[in-house]
Amino acid sequence: MSSTPKKPLIVIPARMASSRLPGKPLADIAGAPMIVQVMRRAEEADIGPVLVACAEEEIAEAVRAAGGTALLTRPDHPSGSDRVFEAAEAYDPNGAYDAVVNLQGDLPALDPSAIKAVFQPLQNVAVDMATLVAEIIDEEELDDENAVKAVVSLANGERIGRALWFSRLRTPWGNGPRYHHIGLYAYRRDALARFVSLPPAPLEQRERLEQLRALENGMRIDAAIVDTVPLGVDTPEDLARIRRIFVS
Repeated sequence: MSSTPKKPLIVIPARMASSRLPGKPLADIAGAPMIVQVMRRAEEADIGPVLVACAEEEIAEAVRAAGGTALLTRPDHPSGSDRVFEAAEAYDPNGAYDAVVNLQGDLPALDPSAIKAVFQPLQNVAVDMATLVAEIIDEEELDDENAVKAVVSLANGERIGRALWFSRLRTPWGNGPRYHHIGLYAYRRDALARFVSLPPAPLEQRERLEQLRALENGMRIDAAIVDTVPLGVDTPEDLARIRRIFVS
């Protein structure tokens, strides 16, 4: 029987390669590299130690210069989850931390309360992984394949529910709210180990959504609702917008 995790470790995977914004972890935002801004949001959440899992030494140097903890990982990982797992095992080989929060390195304006929120579904012993969703308000987003939709079983008034599916299509059918998936995850430590050991699954490859690997292999994902979708930085235009937010 699984127990309620008590000691989460926050790991932020970071690599310099980015097709639309090369070198983005070191992009300056309000006088600090973006990866440092993300690290600060994680520290402000105050739920556990923060570790940056780096693909390159220059990222590690920037993190350490800002007083953070960085660990150099293999550069050839196929996903951020694999990088997070390697870093967590190296940092904590004895398993003192029983949960791992995988925080994307391109969310410098993330509200620290969202990091706390993603840890909450793991209090249910049946849950392997947790993630976040926000209600879709903009109708155009429903037909945007870059906005991933989450199908979540939620009764009226509930803020945490079981995630049954994820898709780039408008879903589910019928009246009612639809949810934008936010790619922030919390794993039980053993669930993360299982997840990265699994081969890519057919529907995961078809939808190009890594979390479907967990569902296709019978793992349970629950999602917590937050009020807004954090702005990620994927393009030069996103970076300019984030810089304006930080100086406003």
